[in-house]
Amino acid sequence: MWMAEELELQTPWLRLAARAWGPPDGIPVLAVHGWLDNAASFDALAPLLSGVRLVAVDLTGHGWSDHRPPGIHYHFVDFIPDVVAAADALGWKHFALLGHSMGGGIASFIAAILPERVTRVAMIEGLGPPTSNPADSPVDLLKAMQQMNASLHKRPPIYPNMEAAIQARCEASNLSWSAATTLVGRGLQPAGEGFGWRTDPRLRFVSPLYLSEPQILAYMERIQAPALLICGADGYLVKRAYMQERYARITNLTIEILPGGHHPHLEDPKPCADLLALFLAIHHIA
Repeated sequence: MWMAEELELQTPWLRLAARAWGPPDGIPVLAVHGWLDNAASFDALAPLLSGVRLVAVDLTGHGWSDHRPPGIHYHFVDFIPDVVAAADALGWKHFALLGHSMGGGIASFIAAILPERVTRVAMIEGLGPPTSNPADSPVDLLKAMQQMNASLHKRPPIYPNMEAAIQARCEASNLSWSAATTLVGRGLQPAGEGFGWRTDPRLRFVSPLYLSEPQILAYMERIQAPALLICGADGYLVKRAYMQERYARITNLTIEILPGGHHPHLEDPKPCADLLALFLAIHHIA
């Protein structure tokens, strides 16, 4: 079994941290975690994927990667050039994508705009970004500005020990203690006599601008690579009726539903690994 390696990827703008598993000549797979998670999201899954060179990045503002400059928001679309820059830094001209939650949304957009580079795209509990009522746009923009200004005077939470932070993460995300421990271990940093999150607090702000559903559907229509979507039976996507139209716009999409919630790859990785191993190996053999 391959042990995780820590990588540092220098992009033209920011430094991204990453974890890598598997042989250097394995099938190149770039993995992208979800909102407020980090590259450790794939710690349980990656060792089960034989013959794969899986590199999981810490998205900007997450884990050990750089934060955006002061006064800058985190727009969903801004993560996309960051991830593409990570692939460039790895020297990967062609690669498969694996994304969870927000990372699945990012992966779907990259597959749409770079069909000549993305060989396959696998998504777990994520397809495209969230959207909002267009009528709420002025309110969202104002709230995002207010949150940015208020952050100058707001102190982030400090936990007396790691166990307290793990408990907070369990309560916020409905994760098991084991799964939360995996994410929190990479997501904390010493702060005074306790611990604080490495995650940039600005990630919690309301988005100042959401894409409309017609815009998102335009991306779905452009995905040419074979696509796999894995949903948890008790997860987020199966509860959202509007996702059906997104599914319908992707030409070559396979949908699999597994037991569990929003983090099936972390809570029970074997079923996900079985699906992904077959999905990636088919392409590799071809």
